[in-house]
Amino acid sequence: MKRSLILMMSLLLGKLAFAQQDAQFSQYMFNGIYINPAYAGYKEVLNIHGYYRNQWAGIDGAPRSFSIAVDNIAAEGNVGWGVQVGGDRLGAQTSESVYANYAYRIRTNEDGTARLSFGISAGLVQLGIDGRQLWTQDPETTITPGVIKTMVPDARAGIYYADQTFYAGFSVDNLVSPHVNKAKYAYIPQPRPHYYLTAGFMLPINDQIQLKPSFLIKDDRGGPTSMDLNVFVLFKQMLWVGGGYRTRVDLYSKDYLQKALSTRNSAIAAIEVFPSENLRIGYAYDFSTGPLQSYNNGTHELSIGYTFGSMLSPERKKARVDCPKFF
Repeated sequence: MKRSLILMMSLLLGKLAFAQQDAQFSQYMFNGIYINPAYAGYKEVLNIHGYYRNQWAGIDGAPRSFSIAVDNIAAEGNVGWGVQVGGDRLGAQTSESVYANYAYRIRTNEDGTARLSFGISAGLVQLGIDGRQLWTQDPETTITPGVIKTMVPDARAGIYYADQTFYAGFSVDNLVSPHVNKAKYAYIPQPRPHYYLTAGFMLPINDQIQLKPSFLIKDDRGGPTSMDLNVFVLFKQMLWVGGGYRTRVDLYSKDYLQKALSTRNSAIAAIEVFPSENLRIGYAYDFSTGPLQSYNNGTHELSIGYTFGSMLSPERKKARVDCPKFF
């Protein structure tokens, strides 16, 4: 089982029938810019945030992913901007990317604590495959003996609304890369557009405790649609504790999928602490509940974020609306 993922990719590559899929993060709710460029500038201060994910620990070739983003506001908060870099490895398959994000933020109330944002991002994606890690049982299939890489342009777009107690967003990525010269994907998996729909809200329990339910639906119109259901509790604005469940959902007919695909995926436990006013550190552990349950040691994910709000000038602090940025 140690090399089962690489073997699986080899068989799929022999039929040229699989596509580059986006990395996933269980703590996406702590920095929405990963799935939606319209999130840029939401915290209204200079914000640096990073993820690292080690999926299915103990299995050779299992996914390893990271993402680092920097974002802030401009034009008195009416514009959000950000830069994001990321990398993903799955067996012989690799992906590295860099995106510049722009969001136009429209006030929907008088004091600006509610905003409707329209975002777009553009960047470059480098895709690669290492043929030295692949083999096939099909004698008619030729696999490159070395490493092949190609770089393609890409774009993302999204819409995002947030006020003091509620947020919702819709976005799509890989808008350009799937349409680049098909010859670039002779051996390299071709990207596929991914669609994200998310929403959540804050429910005060008392002065010290708040509840935050949320969901994320992800679909690529190729594989099964997945949904994350999450519930977090915020204690004294210093500690997040919660979890979720990721599962397959059938929103519309996909006759091309195997009928016996499991609807189970993983359960998630997560915590985020605030060692200081500006620093956030999070950890998530995914428990596999599907076929891989007995063959791996779970999934580990670390997130670290830092905001520079305390470095604002006294004049800007006075002008800035005091609105907690929970999302």
